[in-house]
Amino acid sequence: MKGKIKEVFENRFNIREYEGTDKVCDLTEAIRKNIKPGMLLHTCQTGVRWCSAILYEIARQFWGNAPGFTITGISMNHPISVLVHGGLVKKLITSYCGDPYYTPGPNAAFQRAYKEKTTEIEIWSILTLPLRLKAAAIGVEFMPTKSLIGSDMEKENKEDFIVMDDPFQGGEKIGLVKALYPDISLTHGWAADRYGNTLLIPPYAENLYGCMGSKKGTIVTVEKIVSTDFIRQYSHLMKLPGDYVTAVCEVPFGSHPSGLAKGGMSDFPVYTEDYDFVDEVCKAAKDPERFDKWIDKWVLGCKDHKDYLNKLGYNRILALKGRTHADSWRYDVEAFTKEYDSPEYTPLEMAIVVAGRKTREIIKKNDYRTILAGAGIANLGAWLAYFDLKEEGFDIELMAEIGLYGYTPTPFDPAIFNHRNFPTCKAIVDTHDVMGIFMGGSMNRCIGTLGIAEIDKYGNINTTKIPERLLYIAGSGGANDIASSAKEIVVTAVHSKRRFLDKVSYITSPGRKVTTLVSTLGVFEKIGDDKEFTLTGYFPDQGMTTKEDHIRCIKENCGWDLKVSSDPEEIPPPKLEELIMLRMFDPRKYYLGE
Repeated sequence: MKGKIKEVFENRFNIREYEGTDKVCDLTEAIRKNIKPGMLLHTCQTGVRWCSAILYEIARQFWGNAPGFTITGISMNHPISVLVHGGLVKKLITSYCGDPYYTPGPNAAFQRAYKEKTTEIEIWSILTLPLRLKAAAIGVEFMPTKSLIGSDMEKENKEDFIVMDDPFQGGEKIGLVKALYPDISLTHGWAADRYGNTLLIPPYAENLYGCMGSKKGTIVTVEKIVSTDFIRQYSHLMKLPGDYVTAVCEVPFGSHPSGLAKGGMSDFPVYTEDYDFVDEVCKAAKDPERFDKWIDKWVLGCKDHKDYLNKLGYNRILALKGRTHADSWRYDVEAFTKEYDSPEYTPLEMAIVVAGRKTREIIKKNDYRTILAGAGIANLGAWLAYFDLKEEGFDIELMAEIGLYGYTPTPFDPAIFNHRNFPTCKAIVDTHDVMGIFMGGSMNRCIGTLGIAEIDKYGNINTTKIPERLLYIAGSGGANDIASSAKEIVVTAVHSKRRFLDKVSYITSPGRKVTTLVSTLGVFEKIGDDKEFTLTGYFPDQGMTTKEDHIRCIKENCGWDLKVSSDPEEIPPPKLEELIMLRMFDPRKYYLGE
């Protein structure tokens, strides 16, 4: 080969190990240079729940300065509650405000902010908020959706949400959500090169549309800075091109107490979610002074992220890494209890078992093929139905809103997004696929199961707030999307007069597709075309002997004039095998209670 030809050949066609402008910097510097007061910050929850290290550093730099941030993200949890408690946030745009562990529920810092009107909370659903970000990313001003129609979110968000006649399908309504353009996005990935090409592992949840629609790009923290050659090896996992990245910071354990799954990358440092840590901060948030002390210890009292890791300690970090193994649940010996085989049962266990039976019955009757369960007790009944149907040879798949399809629940952890469930999936995708297509698309054969804070005689569900009491609950999450798009809904609930109302305080999820309600006292169903529930079955109770006594008790604990079928049946108690299965899902009684 001639000299000049060889020179051109080697110089022009040689693939470089490192490419692009070097954007690597210290996290402290990245925040100081790029985050300004008044910004709309987007916290991306793709692959991980939280970019915690970034949020804690924002707290350190802006504490006491009232920067007036607006923050958007599909879920607002404890790292954001730190900023809210510190007076750094004027508005949240989200689908859920609360904490996930040990049980999904409110975070008191958000509740105080709502009651004291120090932070505005704008609620969407877990599908419609990402659709707003997707519109921004692809450069259109709106996206269509089936969700929100008929809910109070439709009324509250009228400046950014329009309901109109479907121009292509007469007699139908369609919703339009307005594009949302953040000023800057924040996220944590597995690895990135110096230019910012970032590897992220599914489930992809909201996906990267918010990062791609942000005006000033994305600040990325990663476990490890790698070569561009390494990125090429895992190009199928490179979901955020460096063109959309403003700064890259190497921050190991930067998502803690969130975790990183291993799927698709062998021999890469990963760790599972730290339930104990989340539970500790959730409890601390209930008291402002106690929360101040927690923040002083874990956020303001740490000069940087390295200091934070030192406080976590080697043993805790090592344990979180060890729990990522797919079969680690087999060694969870603390989860085994003598109570598994007790024939005694609680009203809640009875309700969940019966909800599972009804779900299985409805699936077989209507030939549904997928189940999308809400978090909490609703998913335990769905899991019971799933295992029974699989035992019968029925083709049924479980899905979860962040992108899990065809997963099989592992024992000893009742959380839907338990990392031990990820390796059991047949597919791991994103919210747009699961909620928009698999559940709500043209081939929809999905049943949904939900929990409630309040429910009325028409099946309208409230999980958001009680405005007259200035009480914030949590929000929609995926509940509204499920109620809007699944074929049919089964609800499981603890029965009380303050929950079973003639009219709910706020409609999070319209009740038109809610056909069955199972409470801790009985079964309620919509018969024929009737839009109201009718009591069709009651549970045996040792304190009452006659059917009339049971019906009277149920009606007295119902906030509306309850319809009763001509001959409501006494529902058989749980079988021992049903109780064993249920208790294996939740041996520590996070959901089942004492």
